[in-house]
Amino acid sequence: MTSLLARGVMAERRLDSSWKRHISDQLKLRDRVQRQAFEEIVLQYNRLLEKSDLQTVLSERYQTDKYDVQRGHEANSGSDSGRSDVLQQEMSQMRIKHQEELTELHKKRGELAQNVIELNNQIQQKDKEIQSNEAKMLDFQQQISDLEGDCRELRSCLQDLERANQTLKDEYDALQITFSALEEKLRKTTEDNQELVSRWMAEKAQEANKLNAENEKDSRRRQAKLQKELADAAKEPLPIEPDDDIEVLAEDGGKGGAETSPKRTLSRTPSRRRPANSFSSSPENSEAPSGVCAEVRVPSTALHVFEAHDGEVNAVKFSPGSRLLATGGMDRRVKLWEVVAGRCEPKGALTGSNAGITSIEFDAAGSYLLAASNDFASRIWTVDDFRLRHTLTGHSGKVLSARFLLDNARIVSGSYDRTLKLWDLRSKVCMKTVFAGSSCNDIVCTEQCVMSGHFDKKVRFWDIRAESIVQELELLGRVTSLDLNHDRTELLTCSRDDLVKIIDLRTNAVRQTFSAQGFKCGADWTRVTFSPDGCYVAGGSADGALYIWNVLTGKVDRTLDRNHNSAINSVSWSPSGAFVVSVEKGSKAILWSDM
Repeated sequence: MTSLLARGVMAERRLDSSWKRHISDQLKLRDRVQRQAFEEIVLQYNRLLEKSDLQTVLSERYQTDKYDVQRGHEANSGSDSGRSDVLQQEMSQMRIKHQEELTELHKKRGELAQNVIELNNQIQQKDKEIQSNEAKMLDFQQQISDLEGDCRELRSCLQDLERANQTLKDEYDALQITFSALEEKLRKTTEDNQELVSRWMAEKAQEANKLNAENEKDSRRRQAKLQKELADAAKEPLPIEPDDDIEVLAEDGGKGGAETSPKRTLSRTPSRRRPANSFSSSPENSEAPSGVCAEVRVPSTALHVFEAHDGEVNAVKFSPGSRLLATGGMDRRVKLWEVVAGRCEPKGALTGSNAGITSIEFDAAGSYLLAASNDFASRIWTVDDFRLRHTLTGHSGKVLSARFLLDNARIVSGSYDRTLKLWDLRSKVCMKTVFAGSSCNDIVCTEQCVMSGHFDKKVRFWDIRAESIVQELELLGRVTSLDLNHDRTELLTCSRDDLVKIIDLRTNAVRQTFSAQGFKCGADWTRVTFSPDGCYVAGGSADGALYIWNVLTGKVDRTLDRNHNSAINSVSWSPSGAFVVSVEKGSKAILWSDM
């Protein structure tokens, strides 16, 4: 920096000496040029003066000679008349010559006078130029003094900046040293964390394997015990008493009775009471239980294409017995359909919502239907009489998902206002509110855990009892859908990065990822689903195609792309495994099967 200052000072000095030298050279050049012009004029003028003086002297002399000649002529007029004539002629000639010389001198004098006038004008013009140049020089000198003052100020500022720069450099060096130390500490901490996570995952996997092994042993032990008891019971028939409840097994060729005991037609079955949360008045009570289906049919044919709603259809869900189908749309209604002979026949409509329906859920018995809507509320209807039973309000944004807990006495709702709420249906009040930090797009529940998918690409696992996040799992896109398999050990997710993933809940790690060329997630609420046996995954694309993936192979098993005209919003697989229903952004719904 000092060398730069020295170079700047030397440059300024060179600049000062250069303009001074330039002005001196210009003045010398002007003096030379003007002096040469005036030297010739002065020389001519001096010659003219000399000639004028000579002419004056000659005139005086000639005048004296004239007087002398006249006096001599007067004296000798008589004696020398001839000589006088000669003298007169000579005088005449001399007068003529002198007149000519005088005329020539007057002419030259006039020319010289004109030259003198012109030169005087030039001198005046040069004087004006000199004055102008002197004024400019004064201005330049003033500018130079101002620039020198600016230069001094800039030097002062430069020195201040150099000091500040040095201070910042010292601080930067200190911060760099601190950063290097922190970076090394972070690296070590990250390595330790990775090691701890690896150890924790390994221990958790070992615990899961041990638990699975114990469960398998317990299951085999119970099965062996049950088989032994059944064998003992088959060998020793019990006496029948009038007070006992008797169940007569129909001999209609059913597989269950034939396989259990072909010879036994009567059995004693003690009476059992229904749980408090089941409703005997529901038509769903006569349906088959929602256990694992006997056979899953991969859909290949559109059995029934029908107009489900006046506008966009957002949600669809089968009842636990697979006989009823519920759809929800932007027309603010939930419609119930009965699946009869491969067709969906309208059964009724559930009204009361003030905005579009976003999600649908049946309780375990199929007696109640829960729907979330864009009017910041969730509602519960009874299925048998289509009556609105509860309206749960409290969210400050549209409710995007609502689910029954396993006890069917509580529900969880997730909203655009970035909160989750736990509701008690007995008291009809909100028991807990949890701030999630991001808009909740979908929810699924286990016994003590709620899993929520969010706009910030994260799947959060909540402990209902502690109201805290147990774990977070970040995906590559906004989470649009969650679904659990039948035994609730695997979580199915769909996200806006056009990937469908299966998460193993025992290790909380992604076990499998599904994708397909052409599969695009069409909205933030696009729903995908497991098949009842967990062997297949169904999801709809933005181009209206329905994709079926095989979980075992991880590949697309079937693509159905000929019936929908717009993006598929939701898909539901019937618990019996026989049907799949898909709904779209248009108004259509399609019932699929392999028939």
